Amino acid sequence: MADNKIRLQKFLSEAGVASRRKAEEMIRNGAVRVNGCIAQVGDSVDPKKDTVIVKGKKVIRQSSMRYILLNKPRGYVTTTDDDLGRKCVLELVKDVKERIYPVGRLDRVSEGALIMTNDGAFANAMMHPSKHVPKTYRVTVRPEPTSEQVDILATGVEIEGRMTAPADVFIVSKEEGRAVLEIVLYEGRNRQIRRMCEALNLEVARLRRIAVGPVKLGMLQTGQWRDLTPQEVESLFKAAGMRTGGGSK
Repeated sequence: MADNKIRLQKFLSEAGVASRRKAEEMIRNGAVRVNGCIAQVGDSVDPKKDTVIVKGKKVIRQSSMRYILLNKPRGYVTTTDDDLGRKCVLELVKDVKERIYPVGRLDRVSEGALIMTNDGAFANAMMHPSKHVPKTYRVTVRPEPTSEQVDILATGVEIEGRMTAPADVFIVSKEEGRAVLEIVLYEGRNRQIRRMCEALNLEVARLRRIAVGPVKLGMLQTGQWRDLTPQEVESLFKAAGMRTGGGSK
């Protein structure tokens, strides 16, 4: 008889509960039960036979995949829930019937383009460090950076003993004492742009992500969301090195 078991975190990811990384964290925190018992990291489940409960709710594997783009406002955290009572991005997509979650993060005081999905394989590929899916930001900094500071941002800044990857950095506009930069990152370290600027004594007054890979925020209003077109989904799969519907190239 075939073994139909898969890792619990993979099952939770494919069911749209959370990314694999977040699912492992939920398991470690005792928030997941399998057949009535508290699950452990490393457990496997048979999706057809085992009952998986997360925070009192039964998890059902989803059959239809959903991919949306949200224009995240400031003040929202990119988690499925928050123990500190802060506003979560899921509150903005309550009318989406599928159980979706954020792909990657934007910190609470940042805003802009955030992909959300219930496709675990897609989300994991998009977030994997080896994929280098570019993300484009408009960043207002104070004071106005020197040409040398712009060059350093582009070539690499040392953060916690490790240099950041080369980035594309352009000056969009200047005013007295401030400037708007466009920065394209090819890696996704925690609060990377803020930490890069901080290392150069530049204050980030506003940080807005305007594109994820080839998908642009465009005229989508703050706090609003839309479904990605099939062409946009396909372009993101390609950017993440996957074929449409899963699987690496």
